[in-house]
Amino acid sequence: MTVIDRPARILIIAGSDSGGGAGIQADIKTVTCLGGYAMTAVTAITVQNTLGVTGIHGIPAEVVAAQMRACIDDIGVDAVKIGMIGAADTVVAVAEVLAGLRVPIVLDPVMLAKGGASLLDDDAAQALVARLLPLATVVTPNSPELAALAGSAVEDEADALLAAQELLLQGPGAVLAKGGHLPGDRIIDWLVTRGGNTAFTSDRIETRHTHGTGCTLASALACGLGQGLALEAAVVRARAFVAQGIARAPGLGAGHGPLGFYPL
Repeated sequence: MTVIDRPARILIIAGSDSGGGAGIQADIKTVTCLGGYAMTAVTAITVQNTLGVTGIHGIPAEVVAAQMRACIDDIGVDAVKIGMIGAADTVVAVAEVLAGLRVPIVLDPVMLAKGGASLLDDDAAQALVARLLPLATVVTPNSPELAALAGSAVEDEADALLAAQELLLQGPGAVLAKGGHLPGDRIIDWLVTRGGNTAFTSDRIETRHTHGTGCTLASALACGLGQGLALEAAVVRARAFVAQGIARAPGLGAGHGPLGFYPL
């Protein structure tokens, strides 16, 4: 596929992180660093820093949908990244707007914050599986999210691959099962498609500054797809961007610190 010349227009549907390390803030930084044009539909406002989430204020579903339509109808969209959704009615509203789009959709099924706070209730999780998974070009769960969505334990690489294959049967075009939560000195992410499975391996960087890695990876992946990269090439670049961000983290905060955001 030919890479387009103009800035790729990336619509980000996610929550706001007041600390700036994850959510909409990390998404915008990522897309900007990679040469895309970031637009947003904010689903929730979180009270958050490196120590955790202490409050969440959801945005009404109709307002989320209106933000999306405002961007789509005027500016246009080359790819979509979905992060924190929060409520079931918001999932339905987002799905209804996206149903007519024919662009790559990257779904990061955000269920827990880095500090452990729940970001997706049970009804919303069920709606996400039923309404958003079938629309996704690729879904990017970490191992706890993969276990919850696939309904099976994920304790090692073999479990992750099997669960990703099971999740693929629920409708997404591909599953990128992230291995960062699994034990070992090497991180193995599995890209599972109907055409086969591909492993991406990298050395683990021991650090507490990993806040927003999932958001950043998904946004980088969406930007790559929106720019015309093939899926595997987009995964390679997105993983490299996250690795650079971890290696160049500015060391902010007393908890899980944010990544460093620099152009590749």
